[in-house]
Amino acid sequence: MIANSLYQPVSGLKLALGAGDGSRDRGAMVLDSLARIDEVDPRINAMTVVIPREAAMANAVAASGPLAGIPVAVKDIYDTHDLTTSYGSPIYAGHQPQSDAAIVTLLRRSGAVIVGKTTTSEFAYMAPTVTRNPCDMERTPGGSSSGSAAAVAAGMVPFAIGSQTGGSTIRPASFCGIAGYKPTFGLLPTVGMKCFSWSFDTVGLFAASVADVAYLAQALSGRQLAVGDAGDMPVVGVPESYPWTKASANATAVLDVAIAAIEGAGGRVKRIRFDSWMADLIDAHDTIQSYEAWRALGYEYDHRRNDLSPLLAGFMDRAGLVDTATYAKACALMGHARDRLAQLFEGVTALLTPSTPDEAPVGFDSTGDPAFNRNWTLLGCPCVNVPGLQGERGGSIGVQIIGRPWDDARCLSAAAFAERAIAAYRA
Repeated sequence: MIANSLYQPVSGLKLALGAGDGSRDRGAMVLDSLARIDEVDPRINAMTVVIPREAAMANAVAASGPLAGIPVAVKDIYDTHDLTTSYGSPIYAGHQPQSDAAIVTLLRRSGAVIVGKTTTSEFAYMAPTVTRNPCDMERTPGGSSSGSAAAVAAGMVPFAIGSQTGGSTIRPASFCGIAGYKPTFGLLPTVGMKCFSWSFDTVGLFAASVADVAYLAQALSGRQLAVGDAGDMPVVGVPESYPWTKASANATAVLDVAIAAIEGAGGRVKRIRFDSWMADLIDAHDTIQSYEAWRALGYEYDHRRNDLSPLLAGFMDRAGLVDTATYAKACALMGHARDRLAQLFEGVTALLTPSTPDEAPVGFDSTGDPAFNRNWTLLGCPCVNVPGLQGERGGSIGVQIIGRPWDDARCLSAAAFAERAIAAYRA
């Protein structure tokens, strides 16, 4: 890692196991988290608000469940009754919801201590935030879940909640060198999330490793998603080419390392080819997202357009031109594509692609390109960013494991296999 790095992720799974047998004090976990926030967040700017120490300690003492006492940060597009929620917009500065979003309730019921809210691109679109990448302070952390990814990468919290409508979980996880998990669409509830596109908005999870994020997913979903050290040898499908942005030579080299690592560990790689309908989904995603955002953010556009960023205001101007017939056609195309999705997974456990076209851009005028993520969000597939690799310029680039909808357990297991294989290969 480069000289100006603040990268120091903490394993939430290890903390959970320690807290479970009494060897780790729940209050100490919270104090460690708050101390790390005090130490590094003035430079990273990942947090929008932090819970008072006394309230955090009281919550830790009362906590019980699989996440008992574990500090978690929540993206600032989810309502929290005890912390302000601004959705990344000056329109909602100081806004105090009266209730929690459903995912926040699930966290509290599982014993998590919500220590603060994290920065988000405005309404979870693409406007850059003030947050810096802990791996390299001169690079973007990605978006829109900028603060959630950065908070985990810097060790402020072991777990964080983000979201994905295009590539807002996988992309920042890739740039920040941590695990990011976008579940199957609908697996985790979005009630109480500021809506951008109701067909795509998905809760996203961040943690240090795939095993960590799988544990968090299991605690919140009630499904058997945790992964162990042993598992089936996966067969991963690797596309011959992509109908969207071409992967850089940098990302291609990283993918080649992952392929070699997987094969070296006993997994198999199968080359696959995308049919033409995969290319059609690029425009379909834009059409559906635009039509729905025009309605979801209708109040803000109609009454406070001047308070929107130029990037979002311009998007909304174009979004208003999408008519219902065009939207219906795109939705029909999405439905047909989901019906044909099984073809992509014939003979393979999961698919393997770069998570992003390249390592994180230097500078802060962009959150990066979600090209390698949008189609999978449209198709509702579970996706996992597998960390552990770097580009030639020293920036983190992940590889993405993609599973069949509602096959999240196998997707996470394949991702954990890939992560272990990469670590062994680089050792």
